[in-house]
Amino acid sequence: MEKKIGLYICKGCGIGESIDVEKIKNIGKNALRVPVVAISDVLCNNEGIELIKKDIAEQGVNSIVIAGCSPRVKTYEFNFPGCFIERVPLRELAVWTIEAPEEKQLAAEDYVRLGVIKAQKGEIPEPYIIETSKSILVVGGGISGLTAALEAAKAGYDVVLVEKEAELGGFASKLYRRVPTDDFTHGVLGEVNLEPLINEVTSNAKIKVYTSSKIEKIDGQPGDFDVTISTNGSQETIKIGAIIQATGWKPYDAKKLGKKYGYGKFKDVVTNFDFEEIVKKNNGIIKRPSDERVVKTVLFVQCAGQRDPEHLPYCSGMCCATTLKQARYVTDGNPDATAMFIYKDMRTPGKLEYYYMEAQNTPGIMLAKGEVTGIREEYDKLVVTVEDSLLGSKAEIEAEMVVLATGMVPTTKDPQDYLTGLQEAASKGDEARIKYIESTKKPEFILNLSYRQGPELPVLDGGFGFVDSNFICFQYETRRTGIYAVGPVRQPMNMAEAEEDARGAALKAMQCIEHVAKGMAVHPRAWDTSFPEPNLTKCTACKRCTEECPFGAIDEDEKGIPYYKPNRCRRCGTCMGACPERIVSFKDYSVDMIGTMMKSVSVPSEDDRPRIIVACCENDAFPATETAALHRLTLDPAVRFIQLRCLGSMNLVWIADALSRGVDGMILLGCKFGENYQCHFAKGSELAKYRLSKVQETLDRLQLESDRVQMYEVAIDEYWRIPTIINEFMDKIREIGPNPFKGF
Repeated sequence: MEKKIGLYICKGCGIGESIDVEKIKNIGKNALRVPVVAISDVLCNNEGIELIKKDIAEQGVNSIVIAGCSPRVKTYEFNFPGCFIERVPLRELAVWTIEAPEEKQLAAEDYVRLGVIKAQKGEIPEPYIIETSKSILVVGGGISGLTAALEAAKAGYDVVLVEKEAELGGFASKLYRRVPTDDFTHGVLGEVNLEPLINEVTSNAKIKVYTSSKIEKIDGQPGDFDVTISTNGSQETIKIGAIIQATGWKPYDAKKLGKKYGYGKFKDVVTNFDFEEIVKKNNGIIKRPSDERVVKTVLFVQCAGQRDPEHLPYCSGMCCATTLKQARYVTDGNPDATAMFIYKDMRTPGKLEYYYMEAQNTPGIMLAKGEVTGIREEYDKLVVTVEDSLLGSKAEIEAEMVVLATGMVPTTKDPQDYLTGLQEAASKGDEARIKYIESTKKPEFILNLSYRQGPELPVLDGGFGFVDSNFICFQYETRRTGIYAVGPVRQPMNMAEAEEDARGAALKAMQCIEHVAKGMAVHPRAWDTSFPEPNLTKCTACKRCTEECPFGAIDEDEKGIPYYKPNRCRRCGTCMGACPERIVSFKDYSVDMIGTMMKSVSVPSEDDRPRIIVACCENDAFPATETAALHRLTLDPAVRFIQLRCLGSMNLVWIADALSRGVDGMILLGCKFGENYQCHFAKGSELAKYRLSKVQETLDRLQLESDRVQMYEVAIDEYWRIPTIINEFMDKIREIGPNPFKGF
């Protein structure tokens, strides 16, 4: 279909009072040769919407440029199916942020020009649609997995649940009682009865349960995963649409704590998990392991190896409430019993504070803030040395049993530790790699993904082993599209939190399946129907795209030529930014499109009038800029903003093109990266920083200073930093001087 562009200029929100819209209309008609140009007093009202619809119907307009307010507002009103739509935020980037009238006008003209170029270069994407499996795989049959499976089945989806043990229930089935979820004020312990839930799962016709089973291999992409399951030596491969990993946790190995706590040396020093099994085995009666004698005095030690850089540097979150529960095991029905509680800090947030207060008022429960420094055995008792943090004194306490709160370790830690060690060994050569494989016990992998990036889900930086679910912005989402982490495998949590977590993950899995069926991106551009379309005739097999893709969306054939699995793709454009041959593009986003936009920015010929381009990510940086506008913060009129899907899509050729046209400097404005990253695309901003370190060669070739290109990180809520960043950069550019290419 022949493209026909319509440019529609809104006068509302003060635009018509600040900008000569008639002049912009003439530029659109004459300079930009837009066939249909119209002005509306208020474009988002019924009259304005009908104006556009009429032009679509009568004049064949199919590519629409709306010059008015932010693309993040009025999305319902400006929705015209079958049309390419580009929004130009004149209100935010000109009217609200630039003071001088003549500069407002110049900025408005530039932004309209950029919007029209985008419409000229862009095409309506054609969705990638495949035959989609509507089945959901749940790996793990604990409380998280059971809940997720049941929620998905209730919504009408077929579910396959795989559990490695012979019985369902996971760690929750080992508990004697649970922390209450409703009544926190009377100390009543909750019942742990998983039978109704397990029966509901196993009797549901929509759920197929595999016990004593494991995943041998997962290949394919969302909507079309091939999952191979082994059970008692036999294998079966099934089609799956989305995957939920709910493999849970295991207790930290208390033997690693050394001599300090006496675990493994003294039989009556146990972990909180050992204690739970003892109480359940004896139906509520506490018998110490050394002689099976019923005990009346138990000392609980909090944070044993937790919040400790040598062991677990994090807090497991559930230990304080768990120990308060276990203290009730000691005192309930036994007025002569004593439960002593040594803690660093009491962490019982929300309604659990009532549970803590109730324990404080319970006879027999004693709480003290302190640090355990040693444990020894005398006769038939344990003597614990405690330094009181409040009084600054040292005391010795006798107890018949000592219980250590050792914390939660995700089941993903051992596989990840092994893979990290293997990677480090491989970097030293084949000999080191082979030696590592031969000398190191290989753990049992969980998902066994057929991804070039590795067989398991990426984990958080820092060695914790928890699956990186980007919980800062999007819970459950991992770097493997269509595979979701739930429960304690992604962060420490209690049973109630795990159940709630499972419901959320089930919803994400359903959303994934429905989006894939429509040819839409799953996350975070959930509306996007575009996908990368490389011109492989020019591919040099350099492998940069496959190596830099954060999501494993690109594989290579036997000749090293990349090919996409589109449903793994997040549409970030990182491959586009990585490709030195510039052969990767989307129908609505390309190297040529952004390059032409940068070349079209007006560059003042006067030396004292700089021009700066800010290439900013659409997820954090640009919304922060628009929020700055909403707060009426003034921005330097020399700046022009161009949105990128992600800084990971930043191709270095754009910098060369812009600077060779006389632009005085460029700012790359992206999301925060690093350990606590906020990048929606996980690695985009970090990769942009890395590529920027390589730009010096380009600038040297142009005989330009490296300081003309700088990168800054900004969170979405740090709108107040935007003027400061720009002003600091402008000061640097004025110090350097004008671009020598200005005027050519």
